[in-house]
Amino acid sequence: MSGDANGAPHSPEGAPSRRRFLTGAALTIGFAILDQPRRAWAQSQAEDSSLHALATETEPGDAFDGFAPGGFIRIPQTGKITLVMPFVEMGQGIYTGVAMLLAEELEVRLDQVQLVAAPPNADLYANPIYKTQMTGGSASTRAGWVPLRQAGAAARMMLISAAARRWNVAAEQCEARDGIVHCRTDRRTLSYGALVKQAAVEATPQDPRLKPASEFRLIGHSQHRLDTPAKVDGSAVFGIDVKVPGMKIAALALCPYIGGRLGKVTDNGARRVRGVADVLRIHDAVAVTADSFWAARKALDALDIDWLRPAGPAPSTTDMEARMRDAGGSGKPVLGAATGDVDKAFAAASDRLEAEYQLPLLAHAAMEPLVTTVHVRPDGCEIWLGTQSPVDCQTAAAAELGIPPERVTLHNHLIGGSFGRRLSPEMVVQAVSLARQVRYPVKVMWTREQDIRQDRFKPHYHDRIAAGLGPDGLPTVLTDRICGPSTFNGYLPKGLPDGEIDSDAIEGVVDLPYSIPARRIDWVRTRVPVELGWWRGVGAAHNIFVLESFLDECAERAGRDPLSYRRALLAHHPRSLNVLRIAAERSRWGTELPPRCGRGVSFHQSFGTHLALVCEVEVSRTGEIMLRRLTAAVDPGQATNPDGIVAQIEGGVLFGLSAALFNAVTVTDGRIDQRNFNDYRQLRMNETPPISVHLVKSTEKPGGIGEAGVVSAAPALANAVFAATGVRVRQLPFASAKLGEKAADKIIAGGSLAAVAGIAAITALATRQKEMEA
Repeated sequence: MSGDANGAPHSPEGAPSRRRFLTGAALTIGFAILDQPRRAWAQSQAEDSSLHALATETEPGDAFDGFAPGGFIRIPQTGKITLVMPFVEMGQGIYTGVAMLLAEELEVRLDQVQLVAAPPNADLYANPIYKTQMTGGSASTRAGWVPLRQAGAAARMMLISAAARRWNVAAEQCEARDGIVHCRTDRRTLSYGALVKQAAVEATPQDPRLKPASEFRLIGHSQHRLDTPAKVDGSAVFGIDVKVPGMKIAALALCPYIGGRLGKVTDNGARRVRGVADVLRIHDAVAVTADSFWAARKALDALDIDWLRPAGPAPSTTDMEARMRDAGGSGKPVLGAATGDVDKAFAAASDRLEAEYQLPLLAHAAMEPLVTTVHVRPDGCEIWLGTQSPVDCQTAAAAELGIPPERVTLHNHLIGGSFGRRLSPEMVVQAVSLARQVRYPVKVMWTREQDIRQDRFKPHYHDRIAAGLGPDGLPTVLTDRICGPSTFNGYLPKGLPDGEIDSDAIEGVVDLPYSIPARRIDWVRTRVPVELGWWRGVGAAHNIFVLESFLDECAERAGRDPLSYRRALLAHHPRSLNVLRIAAERSRWGTELPPRCGRGVSFHQSFGTHLALVCEVEVSRTGEIMLRRLTAAVDPGQATNPDGIVAQIEGGVLFGLSAALFNAVTVTDGRIDQRNFNDYRQLRMNETPPISVHLVKSTEKPGGIGEAGVVSAAPALANAVFAATGVRVRQLPFASAKLGEKAADKIIAGGSLAAVAGIAAITALATRQKEMEA
C-alpha cells in the first residue's frame, strides 16, 4: 500500500520519503511534534482515543506541526517519547521487550518512553516472519530483533546528524545518551525534543549501525515490565474495560449444538426488564442489549429459544476418536518429511518398537473471555477490542458491512490472555452483525462458559510411531504417522486443499536435532465437526510429547538412562548438549529418590530455542500425582529481558502441566461437555512446585519463548511418572486412577476421555515444598 493509500501526503520534490522501509522489513520511523505529552496507559476512554489518534495520525494537524509520522518512534518537543508497539501485549511481556529493542538503539531510558498499540496497518506493522500484522507463534522478538533495532538506530543517527549540522561539527564528534545529543569537543548538548524539526528532514540511513552486545545498556539486562504499574493500579484498559458514551451491553445465547442454528424466539417479557433496549438475532445466536450485563442476562433468561440441530448423526468424542484411529491404517497419508531408506533400515534393525499415542481436543480458556465493542454508523464503523490480528479484524468487519476497510477504525487494547484464541476475527464478525441492527455502540460479551464451549479448539491427534534400534540400542530408523484434522483449514479462504501437508500437524518432529539416519513422517487428514484454532505451543506441543515419550520407551528397551540416551543422539549438537548438561546438574539427575518418586526429562529445539526440562514427581499408592520440583535449562539465543524469559518459561510449563493433567474437551450428543474451570481445571497455587529456570548466555539469534515451556511440560511429566511407577502414559490427560500400586505393569493407552472429570486432584503440601527447597 502506498503512502497515498494510507492518507499520507507525498514528500516534497527531492525530500527523503518518511515512509521509506528499512532494509529487510516493512518498517519505518517517524518524528512527531506533539502539543503535549500523553500517558502510555489510558484510564479513561477519552485518553485512549487520543492515544489511538497519536498512533494513527497521518495528516498534518494541530498535534503534528506539519509532519506526518509513520512507524514506531514519535518524539515531542517536551515530554516522553512515544513508541508504537507493532505486537499486542497479552501477558507475555512483549511491550517491554519491544520497547527495550527500540530504546536501546535510540539511546533513551525506559522511563523516558510511553507506549501505544499500533493501529491496523500491514504496510508498517506486518510481522516480517508471517508477512501480516499478527502476534503469535513466539515470533515477536525473533521478527523484531533486527528491524526494530534498525528503527531506533536510524532515529538516533538522524538526531545526531541534526545536532552536528546545528553545531557545524562532524557527526562523529557527537554521541547520544538518555535522549540527549552531546558534542564531545566542547560539551554542548541538545535534547531530542529540541532537534525533531531538523531531524525530520535528515535522510533516513539505509544501513544504520547497530550496537554490539558489549555496548548494550538495556538488552540482556532484566527490566521491570512497563505494563505492570497500570495493571496494579487499575488504569490499564483491556478490551473488557472499554466504555463508550451511549454504549449498551449485549448478553448472548449461543446455539449449544455443533453446527446448529437459531429457530424460533419467543419474547416472554424480556423487553419489560428494566434497562433492556433490544433483542437482536443472527443465524446462530440471540443477544439482548441493556444498560448492564446483568439486566441483559436476566432478560435473556426470560426468552424461549428454539435451537435447531444440524441434520445427520450427532457428533461425539467416541465416534471422532474411532475414526481418527481407523484413519491411521486406512487413510491416505501425505508425506511430511523423509530421510534415508526406511524399509531397509527396519529390516536391518536389531529390535523394533511400536506405540500409539492420543491427545484430546483442548480449549484456550484465557482469563479474559471474548469481548468486542462496536459502533456502526452511516459513515463507517468503530471497534474496540484486544486482538492478535488487527488487520484481519478490520478486513472482516469491512466485509461484513460491505464497506472499504479504511472506513473501519479499530482500537487495539491489552489482552487478558489469549494462547492463540484471538487470532481469528469471528468474534468481530459476530459483534458487527449484531451492532449493525442498532444505532448505539454495543459491547458484546461472552461468558466463561461460552468462551470454553464455543472455542476454536486445539485439534486432537492419534499417532502411530515406530523405531528400529541398532546393536547399541540407539534408533537407526523412526516413523511417525500422525492422524488428525487441519488447523489451517479454518483460516485459509478456501480451506487447506486435499493432498497438501498441514505444517502445524508435523511441526516439531520433522526437523529433528537427534541423529536418526532414516526417518519418515506423514500425516493422515481427518475431518471433525468442531471449529479448530492454534493453541499455545501449536504443533510442537503435540509432536514433542509423542517423540520425547517414545524416546524414553526406546531408552527403556535399550536398558539405558534416558538423559544419556539423548546425549548420545545429540553428539553433534553442542548447544543442545549444553542445556541437557545444565538441566541434569541442576536437577540432581541420577541421585537417589524415595520410593514412588521419579524424574523425567524432555528436550526440544522449537521456535529457535533449545530447552531441557526435568520434572520430579511423587505418585501415591492410590495414583495421585504430586509435583515435587521442576528444573529447566534454556538457551534462547540473545536474551532481551532475562527476567521476562524466566517468567514465560515458568508460566508456559505450568500451562502445559495443567493441560496434561486435567484438560480435554469432549463432545456428547452434539454438544461440548466442559463449561468452566470446575471441569476444565487448572493447576492451583498450592499444587505448584518449586521451579528453577537456568538461562544459557548465548550469542545466537533470539529464539521464541512464549510457547517453548508449554511444549516441554507433558513429556517431562509422562517420563517422570514412568520413572516413579513403571506406567507409560500414552494418552492425555493423565488418568491417575491407573497409577496406583496395582497398575505398575500396565500401560495407559486407551480409555474414554469422558472420564476426565474423575481425575484425582494433585496434592502438593506447602510444608513438603519448603522441605524440598531446603
